[in-house]
Amino acid sequence: MDDMEHHLLEHILGFVHLLREMGVAVGPGQALDLAQALEYAPVTSREDFRGAARCTLINRREDLPLFDAAFTFYWRTPGSDPMMLAIPQTPVPGKPLRLPRRPRPPGSGESQPEQQEEITLQLAYSANELLRKKDFGSFTWEEVQSARAMMRAMQWRLEERRTRRRRPSHRGRQLDMRRLLRRNLRYGGEMLDLTWRAQRTKQRPLVVLCDISGSMERYSRILLQFIHAITGGLRDVESFVFGTRLTRITRMLIRRDIDEAVGEVSKQVLDWSGGTRIGDAVRDFNYHWGRRVLGRGAVVLLISDGWDRGEPELLGREMDRLQRSCHRLIWLNPLLGSPGYQPLTRGIQAALPFVDDFLPVHNLASLEQLGDRLSTIGERRPARRQRPGKAAS
Repeated sequence: MDDMEHHLLEHILGFVHLLREMGVAVGPGQALDLAQALEYAPVTSREDFRGAARCTLINRREDLPLFDAAFTFYWRTPGSDPMMLAIPQTPVPGKPLRLPRRPRPPGSGESQPEQQEEITLQLAYSANELLRKKDFGSFTWEEVQSARAMMRAMQWRLEERRTRRRRPSHRGRQLDMRRLLRRNLRYGGEMLDLTWRAQRTKQRPLVVLCDISGSMERYSRILLQFIHAITGGLRDVESFVFGTRLTRITRMLIRRDIDEAVGEVSKQVLDWSGGTRIGDAVRDFNYHWGRRVLGRGAVVLLISDGWDRGEPELLGREMDRLQRSCHRLIWLNPLLGSPGYQPLTRGIQAALPFVDDFLPVHNLASLEQLGDRLSTIGERRPARRQRPGKAAS
């Protein structure tokens, strides 16, 4: 094997290792098939090489988005090399793969047995880690597909609440008199066996209010995919979108196919990518939906960048009402992940005193942070400071 072939095969193995880290079923044998195929069908462009790699390494249709994202990341190059064989930058020690060395031809003068050549793959970092920290607003189409798969894999859990009902339990602290009498009447009316009961627990309802106005256009669709994912991962989720008016989309997101669900929402919502009146939308929710969906200790997620054309006084007043009606009010702002961002708009200033948590929602890592927060909400409401000018911590 000459130096050029060794160089090519080493990077093909590195690419295969990256695909395996992303969950694609591919092995070293397919890497050898790709290297041998290139010997008989030389490539002269990036697309030729991409097509050869897809045909050789991918066996399932659902793996194509992951392949495209991995190819864009791994075979990047700062120059104009036609083979696009760029080495990943900032290498770190990786996981070694073993490649059988080709047998030496007869008569070469050496009769050594076949050996295994150990190639240490050096990858800058996983493509999944790259996507976790990349801003949603700068995603390519391929990265959106990969992020969608990662969202589906996330485990969502909402802190459960104690209900007034009780259930039979061996570890309960209250006697279950009904079961106790019914069971022991079988033994002549004497109480022989004590039975206990404890409080039931039930998942808190989750209510999502998502801004789909023009200022949120870069984030709206992928955030709808997030809402679709969390709807499938939790029970009792109510979803609404708003621009200048409020629209309930809970039933539209029941569809299993995310493309159909988002397409249905975009058709039904009349004020998509229009203006923003957060105060009017929250008031509409409070008066028409609050009593229906905010019972039983609901948690509310309000997703918006805070750019509001309405009256700040109205927004502050309705946010106060909304916070008092729910167990926890969380404002998710995609701009909060930008360096140097400060909540200086009049709408944000009016709403923040009535927000329990002010969190970013600009990348996958921020969604994981949100998941941790939802799973540790607790039984008690946070200390609330109903004083204008100071945000709740």
